[in-house]
Amino acid sequence: MIKYRRMPDLVMLVVTLALLAIGLLMVYSASAVKAASEFGDSLYFLKRQLLFAGVGLILMFAVMRIDYHFWRSWANLGLAACYGLLVLVLIPGVGLARGGARSWLGIGAFSIQPSEFVKVALILFLASYLSEHQSRLPFFRKGLVPSLLPVILAFGLIMLQPDLGTGMVLVLTCVLMIFIAGARIRHFVLLGFAGTVGFAGLIISAPYRLKRLTGFLNPWQDPKDSGFQITQSLLAIGPGGLLGFGLGQSRQKYQYLPEPQTDFIFSIVSEELGFIGASFVLILFCLLLWRGVLIAIKAPDLFGSLLAVGITGMIAIQIMINIAVVTGLIPVTGITLPFLSYGGSSLTLMLVSIGILLNVSNQVHS
Repeated sequence: MIKYRRMPDLVMLVVTLALLAIGLLMVYSASAVKAASEFGDSLYFLKRQLLFAGVGLILMFAVMRIDYHFWRSWANLGLAACYGLLVLVLIPGVGLARGGARSWLGIGAFSIQPSEFVKVALILFLASYLSEHQSRLPFFRKGLVPSLLPVILAFGLIMLQPDLGTGMVLVLTCVLMIFIAGARIRHFVLLGFAGTVGFAGLIISAPYRLKRLTGFLNPWQDPKDSGFQITQSLLAIGPGGLLGFGLGQSRQKYQYLPEPQTDFIFSIVSEELGFIGASFVLILFCLLLWRGVLIAIKAPDLFGSLLAVGITGMIAIQIMINIAVVTGLIPVTGITLPFLSYGGSSLTLMLVSIGILLNVSNQVHS
């Protein structure tokens, strides 16, 4: 029996709004100095993030009211459109290059990152495909391989930009969905070995990635070059102590820590709000993921369950990678922290994804 709730998962909704509010506050705090020096307006990044948040919230509440089964009929077309955008972004003069990667498309005064859209499109496509062909998954050729082909194509296009961090999130999210859907463990062991070899090849083939790896292994050996980002991040987190320096009192945002409002915003959170503030943010993330897992378990059908697994997994993987980077546990990858980091495409798509999850939560097993 399926029971329809009058309200979506209120815990997830409240936690999402709380994380968004903290994110807006920290984007302003982390970016005010940089915005004032580069654009003559300390509110520059906050104004844009408020716009993205407003659009994202409108879309989230709209999507929350649309039956999630509606997206199933658009899954193929949506993924094809995203592939088109990934190809378009590679064309010189069309795609915009930032930080060494051609990952953006300019739209007036703003820009979008197609790789963010393809993550959600692939989740929708795989949830639909796997729920229809679950019986084939135990078989390598007619089950697992067809499931992986669209993932490999998307990963290849993203690596042409190149953007290894986003590619990692995409692949890990999709592999999680395929595994939960019923693929055999032994197949993943073989794929894991092949993936490890391929990953090592990607690092060796690009000098800047190899430099990041050596900088990660011993950042203090070259703190002004290859180890600069990690050492500056740790110099923000460590001195924050238990209570932090206070909101707005970060020292590292004064041109020391690169991009404090995006990839390394958690470092500023730790510096200004201390261990207690950083722990509070992590607790909110854990609550969000916990509710996502419950929604996946209670979803009325396999499509809804896999959809919830994919969205929750994507958020969890991005959180883990970002926190691991800023704390020096893995090399720098360029992954933003969901809901907190500055970025229009990422924030908007995250809020839309939460809207889909909230709709799934309206339809649970009694």
